Amino acid sequence: MLFKNIAILDENLNMRENCFVETKEDRITYIGDRHPGGGEREYDGRGRLLMSGFYNAHGHSPMSLMRGYGENMVLQDWLSKKIFPFEDKLDGESVYWGTMLSLAESMRFGIVSTSDMYYFCEDMARAVADSGMKANISRSVVNPSGEAPEKLESFKEMKDLYREFHGSCQGRIKIDMSLHAEYTSDRRTAEALADYAGGIDTVMHVHVSETELEHKQCLERHGMTPAAYLEDTGLFNLPAIAAHCVYSTEEDLEIFRRRGVTVAANPVSNMKLASGVCNAAAILEKGINLAIGTDSVASNNSLNFMEEMKVLAIGNKGFLKDPRALTAGDAVRAATEGGARAQRRDGCGALKEGGKADLIVVDISGANMHPVHNILNNLVYSCSGGEIEMTMSDGKVLYEKGNYRTIDIEKTIYQAEKATKKILERL
Repeated sequence: MLFKNIAILDENLNMRENCFVETKEDRITYIGDRHPGGGEREYDGRGRLLMSGFYNAHGHSPMSLMRGYGENMVLQDWLSKKIFPFEDKLDGESVYWGTMLSLAESMRFGIVSTSDMYYFCEDMARAVADSGMKANISRSVVNPSGEAPEKLESFKEMKDLYREFHGSCQGRIKIDMSLHAEYTSDRRTAEALADYAGGIDTVMHVHVSETELEHKQCLERHGMTPAAYLEDTGLFNLPAIAAHCVYSTEEDLEIFRRRGVTVAANPVSNMKLASGVCNAAAILEKGINLAIGTDSVASNNSLNFMEEMKVLAIGNKGFLKDPRALTAGDAVRAATEGGARAQRRDGCGALKEGGKADLIVVDISGANMHPVHNILNNLVYSCSGGEIEMTMSDGKVLYEKGNYRTIDIEKTIYQAEKATKKILERL
């Protein structure tokens, strides 16, 4: 495809106008001021901005079936009275359609890849394969009873998932490892997972210090914070994504910096559940890779990444009482390059020649996008998400102006509603 007469947000997050950008197969092959010649399809980009797609660093896609189910509740009540009973009734088919619904919403809002932690992961992988999207999928390991790790069904499923799907669909699907959290497993399980993951090409995905209670109880159990405990088990000996980190201490941030751990902030979900605010400004100041996650639709209630960037920025400004705490550029970089780095997707997260053609087109012609003193400020503070009119992954258009190229959206919505009603009838 050849994008012509289009503004771009380049790899340095600078806006360049009236550009030509060509993609061939899965790569960006040309960026310049002149028509390169050729091109199977030309896209007139007047009034449009071409930029990297977004990389969601923490999600639970099948939980789209729980959108709006259980509101205005304390976290533990929300989980025990609403979420866990609903999840207990899930099966592979419902997980497939819940995942597909999230994938459709993701591409609508410019997300090209998600780090997804859940179960029934084969069905999740099937949905990702069918959709044309990218995903880093992990089977979340939990072991509250202290059973021998090698006997855990989740541990076996995780290994089988890696063997069958890692690197499949031309690398679109990656299989990560996941310890759900410190508080849902014992030390032996964490150490066994670290040992196994250390011998393969993967990323560790784990919840860390999401709530004050989690953080406090870990200190009582182990005399260490969740981050210190997880480092002690060896989980941070490999590339890792630490999700949430709302109550991470200065010492925890030093662990993340030293170990090269990515912090995935989940601004909307954490504020909606009243968990708190991740200090993203302190994370960046430490030189830690910062990414953004949506968490689940059950706690968010959308996958609007424009909204995530805005709440990340203004949340930190308000939390720290400092308007300089986090810039719009910081938020955009976390949503693009930061997420791609977290997922270990080389050549992704920036618009540059030779890079992957994971791109979105944003309509910047509307009244809310003018004047343009600084395009980054407009993207983060003025966009609603509805301005995204195209999402492309590996050079393939997935979504364009309300049309889903790879998903039967009417069937997906119908099947998701059907699965939800079936579960509710069994509760």
